Amino acid sequence: MSSKPYPLVAVVLAAGKGKRMKSDLPKVLHLLAGKPIIEHVLDTLRELDIDKTVVVVGHQAERVIDAISRFGVSFAEQKQQLGTGHAVQMTEEQLSDFDGDVVVLAGDVPMLRAETVKNLLAEHRKRGAVATVLTAMLPDPTGYGRIVRDPGGMILKIVEHKDASDDERRISEINTGIFVFEKKRLFEALSRVDNENSQGEYYLTDVMQIFLEQGLPTAGYCAEDYRETVGVNSTDELERLEALMGKSF
Repeated sequence: MSSKPYPLVAVVLAAGKGKRMKSDLPKVLHLLAGKPIIEHVLDTLRELDIDKTVVVVGHQAERVIDAISRFGVSFAEQKQQLGTGHAVQMTEEQLSDFDGDVVVLAGDVPMLRAETVKNLLAEHRKRGAVATVLTAMLPDPTGYGRIVRDPGGMILKIVEHKDASDDERRISEINTGIFVFEKKRLFEALSRVDNENSQGEYYLTDVMQIFLEQGLPTAGYCAEDYRETVGVNSTDELERLEALMGKSF
């Protein structure tokens, strides 16, 4: 697909219902600063040297496709909401002829800056990693997956909040859900992910654990400002982000 030294594709996860938005409108189509949330994400990706962007749709798929098809992106459908790992797996056919890195991000993280993604990619390549996660330090990490590190700072695992121990819940460094993966290794690992967790879902984070257990190089890059990694899960959060728009970080 690409002859560049660092070929790169993006996968944007936009299949969720967004139940806490209390609206029939797909979460990623709610307006922020006058345009759908997902458009902010796609605008960020436009600033990167990306070969292809695949948006994973599910809930009201046609509505989302109609709203963003002009961006020249491709689409993959997740017909059942079986978790983030399963969602990424739905893109395998779309990416069958690609060999390089895959950046995975949520369609509901509109404040993310292109510079942060570039720094994440730089860390990934510098470390020669098969997977690199974007992390952030949150004042209140409740509800987020935690980054568990050893005393030397190496990532041991990422544990979802509902599966975390009391000690792990005290950790303030969180998984933003934004990753870079080596494509071939990513889909090999996804085929091994199971859903034996409290949610009964296939977590993308389990791919990191598989790599760690295999002794493969992984890395993490911490965002300079946690606010740009915050997702939109409710109308209250949408209002808070609306207030942040236009302010300098």
